Amino acid sequence: MTLATISPGQGRVVVRNDGFANVFSDLSATYPLKLLSPQLPSGSVSIVYVLSYGGGLVGGDQVHLVVEVQEGARLAMLSQGSTKVFKIRPGQRLSAARAQIHPVTTQKLDVHISAGSALFLLPDPVTCFRAAKYHQTQTFHLAQGASAVLLDWVTSGRKSLGEEWVFSRYYSVNEVWLEGRRIARDATLLEERDAQDGPLMVRTLAETLAPYSCYATVIIYGDLVQDTIRHLAAAYAAITVFKQHAPPALLWSMSAICDGRGCVIRVAAKETEDVKMWLGRALSDLESVLGVDVYRRAFS
Repeated sequence: MTLATISPGQGRVVVRNDGFANVFSDLSATYPLKLLSPQLPSGSVSIVYVLSYGGGLVGGDQVHLVVEVQEGARLAMLSQGSTKVFKIRPGQRLSAARAQIHPVTTQKLDVHISAGSALFLLPDPVTCFRAAKYHQTQTFHLAQGASAVLLDWVTSGRKSLGEEWVFSRYYSVNEVWLEGRRIARDATLLEERDAQDGPLMVRTLAETLAPYSCYATVIIYGDLVQDTIRHLAAAYAAITVFKQHAPPALLWSMSAICDGRGCVIRVAAKETEDVKMWLGRALSDLESVLGVDVYRRAFS
């Protein structure tokens, strides 16, 4: 596939390990999608930064990224800062944009992971600005013997400007398939509910999600991450539930999948930085899988 044949917003990543080091046979993208892969000391792990031009995505942007992790490769997909979603591009007048902008920003990710390979999707969170609409669909196809750590998280918005849960719509779906059998599906829909007649007041989205301003989901599966799953399971089993007078600053849960071969982690916290610090500690076993440099890039 050449750049001339790729539609706007499309990208493709194909990486394999030739027995000595990872090799990209395809790393291509078109505006507004941008892909960067820095050279690393370790040849067995590669990084691809998934970025966007112009500081973020806007209404009408449609991104579709296809990823293949082949033949023993380990790939970490990161970002540089949160994925910002605007209603219109910063600096563009709303009156000039209305006629040409579709209201929804969409991102689609399709991933295939071969046996003995691994994907670590560890981006910064999605941050939707006021009135933005964002739809995301991520599908992961694993062969037997593949491993994956898949992080998907969202913040309330620009808290420093008083924007908390004031976007129009956020919809995210993650599906994980193992040898053609779906082993996990997680869907999140956040939007304001319409007012209804009746004696009860309809709660706003901000009121419903309070007091937390960041929600994260992590899906973990495979041979390479069994230490992480065991340590998370032990920590979760040790949690003591007791009555509290106020919501805790952070809470989390764990659900096993595939007879304990995988799990789904959900985290909520009052501050985004608290979620990031918790993830860095909870997934610390990945440092031995990814290497110190890659791990610190994901969680520093």
